[in-house]
Amino acid sequence: MADEPPKPPPTSPPGSAERVVRVAPPAGPPDPPPPPDREPPACVIALQTASPAAVLSLSYWVGDWTAIVDRAAILDVARHLRTAPGAEFDVCSDVTATDWPPRAERFDVVYCLYSTRLRHRIRLKVRVADGVAVDSVTAVWPSANWLEREVYDMFGIRFGGHPDLRRILMPDEWQGHPQRKDYPLEGPGEMLLENPLDWLKLRQAREEADIE
Repeated sequence: MADEPPKPPPTSPPGSAERVVRVAPPAGPPDPPPPPDREPPACVIALQTASPAAVLSLSYWVGDWTAIVDRAAILDVARHLRTAPGAEFDVCSDVTATDWPPRAERFDVVYCLYSTRLRHRIRLKVRVADGVAVDSVTAVWPSANWLEREVYDMFGIRFGGHPDLRRILMPDEWQGHPQRKDYPLEGPGEMLLENPLDWLKLRQAREEADIE
């Protein structure tokens, strides 16, 4: 018996509208907790003991520990991790951020720390609302200077006490912050237009000028 030919996919009846399923944007990363059999490292336990209100929660993922820290306590936590025995995180290798617009505290500011003496790592994460400043950690790790400037330039997050907070990648007169998720996909060019219809009219006028 010959194989039957595959059936064509079902189609919507003529004139009927196809149902579009809209998925809500994620409200933030999952921040998976450590498994029950995974004990936090001694430096994390010491931090929780020294500043119990500063560490809001812990996360463990693919071998790395992350401490979610209260924004107001980031400077105290940074000083502790820099100098405390058993921690000694003398290098801030990166400061970055992620944007989660549905969340009230839409930004995560992430600090990647490393100890050259003890050869261990940890991440700090601070949740920040739009328009709220975070204390700069440049006094603890001078390498954070340009890293915080990049976060300010790309996301618009301000760092209180930073010695030279200004753009580092984009021109000084640039409008907006390109790594925010609500930033225009095609970029603002020289003009940031709030109304999309105004932007379409401007682009159409430029295209007509090119044709002529």
